[in-house]
Parts: sequence; C-alpha cells; structure tokens
Amino acid sequence: MTIHPGPLTGEVVAPSSKSEAHRALICAAFSPGITDLTCTSTSADIEATISCLEALGARVARTRQGFRVRPVPGSSATDNLPEPVRGATLDCGESGSTLRFMLPVVCALGCGGSLVGHGRLPERPLSPLYERLVEHGASISPQGSNPLEVRGRMAPGRYELPGNVSSQYVSGLLLAAALLRAPVEVLVTEPVESRPYIDLTVSVLERFGVEVACSHGASERGAAALVYDVCATEGLVSPGTFEVGGDWSNAAFWFAAGAIGNGVAVRGLDTASAQGDRAILAALSLLGARVLRSAEGAAVRPDALRGATLDVRDCPDLVPPLAAVAALASGTTRIVGASRLRLKESDRIETVSAALRALGASVETSDDGLVVTGSERLSGGTVDAANDHRIAMLAAVVATRCAAPTTIVGAECVEKSYPRFFEDLASLGGRVETEA
Repeated sequence: MTIHPGPLTGEVVAPSSKSEAHRALICAAFSPGITDLTCTSTSADIEATISCLEALGARVARTRQGFRVRPVPGSSATDNLPEPVRGATLDCGESGSTLRFMLPVVCALGCGGSLVGHGRLPERPLSPLYERLVEHGASISPQGSNPLEVRGRMAPGRYELPGNVSSQYVSGLLLAAALLRAPVEVLVTEPVESRPYIDLTVSVLERFGVEVACSHGASERGAAALVYDVCATEGLVSPGTFEVGGDWSNAAFWFAAGAIGNGVAVRGLDTASAQGDRAILAALSLLGARVLRSAEGAAVRPDALRGATLDVRDCPDLVPPLAAVAALASGTTRIVGASRLRLKESDRIETVSAALRALGASVETSDDGLVVTGSERLSGGTVDAANDHRIAMLAAVVATRCAAPTTIVGAECVEKSYPRFFEDLASLGGRVETEA
C-alpha cells in the first residue's frame, strides 16, 4: 500500500475486540447449549481460534450478528462433560493468544492433539507455562516443536507463574481451570503486568457462570502475589447471548490519527470496558491531545502535542500508536515498561523504531522501550511491516503527516487483526493506493 499525505478526520465504528472474542468463543465451545455471539468483525487470529475449536468438535456458524456456537458434544454417560475429538490437529495460525489459550485447554480436556503454528509463532516462548503444565501431568513435545504434540491431562491444584512474563499464560490457565471441575489455584507473583487482560478473562468467565476469586497472597519463596481461585464444579454455563465489545487496541490507531490530524471519533466502544487498552485516552491526554468521551465511544482532537514519559507495562500493544503521536509531538517522549514487545509478531521495539526512522523520525531504543524526539513533519519513505499488523497500522497513520508518500511493504498483514483497516482509513479521508 502507498499512503499519500493528508490529515484524517471523521468517524469510524470500532471492530469487535479480538481479545474478548477469543475468550468468549472458547467458553462458548465448552458450555452446554447454543451461544449466539454478537461480533461485528472477524480477523485471521479469531478465525484461528474458531478453527481449533471446530477441530475439537464444536460447530461455529457465521450469522448476520456474528457467530452461533454449538459446543463440543457431551453424553449422559459423562454428565454431559465435553467429549472432544481425540488427537486432533489444531492450526493456531500466527496467533499467540490462540496457542497460549488452546495449549492448556487441550491439556485440561485430556484429549491430546497437535498444535501447529506459522510465521514467528513456533519461536515465541511458552515458558514457564510449559513447565507448569508438564509438572501437573501433561506430556508435551519440546518447546519449539512444530507441531507441538500434547498428550495426557493436567491435574487440578496450584499453579505458580511470574507476573512479568505474559498475561496470556495466566488467562490460558484460568480458561483451562474452568474445564477441570475441581479446585485450581493460579498464583501470579507481583508485579503483574498487563493485568487488565487477566481481568478481561475473569469477566468473560463470570459471564459463563464461573466465578474466579482474586486475593493477595505469597509464593513459596515469600514473594507477594495475586491468587486466583477457580472452582467450576458445575462447569461452564452458556449465557445464551454474548456481545463482544469494540476493540480498544485497534481503535487506538484512529485516536492517534485524530491527535495528529483533524480529529477522529470512534463509536462502538465501552469506556468502562475491562480492556486495558482503553488507557490510550489517558496516554494521549498526557501527550497534549484533546480527549472527548461519550456514551458511544470517544473522540480525539489535536492540540499542542508535547513529549511525556509513558509507562506501558499494562498496555504494551499501545506502543505503536503512541510512538506515532510522539514522533510528531514537540520535545522528547520516553516509553518504558515495554520489554515484552520483543516477543510479539516481531521484535516490536526494533520494528517500531525501524518504521519511524524510515519515515524520518528520531528514535532510540532501550531494553524496555523507546525514546522518541518529535518533529513537526516527517519525510515519508518505505516501511517494511515485518509481518506485524501493528507496524503496518503505525506506518499508515504516520504517513498522513509526512511530506511525501509512504509505501508499506507487506501491508496485507493487517488481516491478522483488522482486515478492513485500509477501508476505514480511506473513509476518514486517507488517500490509499494499492500496488500489485
């Protein structure tokens, strides 16, 4: 794609939350009865989770509103416990969420299977989730294997994880715990980064009838910890209908575009959502943008943008849109607490830096973040999206404030999370040229 300069303005509707859809689909697939999910959009990552659930025996039909999920069947002989297909092959695509959720789910079901990954996914770490599952009875082929072969069943009990590695490990264990029908304690040592994503998992589980109690405790070594107690003795219960909220992670790029453009509004967002990336509004306020909240979403307008120090430990996915604004704000912006970005679809600290530098920005990297010195206007150029959807979206937003056109190589990677991104860009006045 080539993006020609010109500020964006107008209003778009947020796509459905990828994070919430993953969790709701998994819960629906193991809840007796049909669940209708209102989900206005899909993506390659969501389709990967659906593919895995269908491989286990669930049936997911597309509807006008979203999805109708018929769960993995059970039988009266097993008190209607799910009886998944044994030894199925689960294709996780390039979705880290899908792999890190489905691995413990398969271990909890005891059905075995093969989990296949593509792109950088097989190289992305699974420790210490991997070790905890093995310690509790699962048999898993060595890390890095592709496919990852799983045998055996994980046992209930106590699982201890560090809180500064990946919240997806905690969420995966909580989803798996809901299938064991026995007490499970997940202890997460502090500091707990990206906690809002864990809160989102707890919120979805509660909608499906599973209460998760959270308290303060200590690890075996005496470290402070959060303790999540799950006792789903009755299993998951379908709420009948479930509405997936708008995606704050993807909407963040439009708010960034509004801050450096002529103002953009996004409808279909819940300002009280459990999604941690709604912190984009507060972060943009710190950078000097004007933020307006409403019952239908929010709008961001430009003002005197200035550098700030931003701690993204709870919202690392916001680094690309925040870096876009920082590159066009006066002064210096320091983004800290982003070390886990090195383990995303790309080493996102390096690829954010490379994208901005390619467009003329001044950026320095550190182990856990970026230092961005802003300019009034950037030059434009060619950006390699590095097969990372958020790098492609970053480049497209910044391109609107460049002096010359910007070409994004590999722009199709937005299919991973936001297939209609460039259509929405055009609806806001973006001049988009597709190259064969």
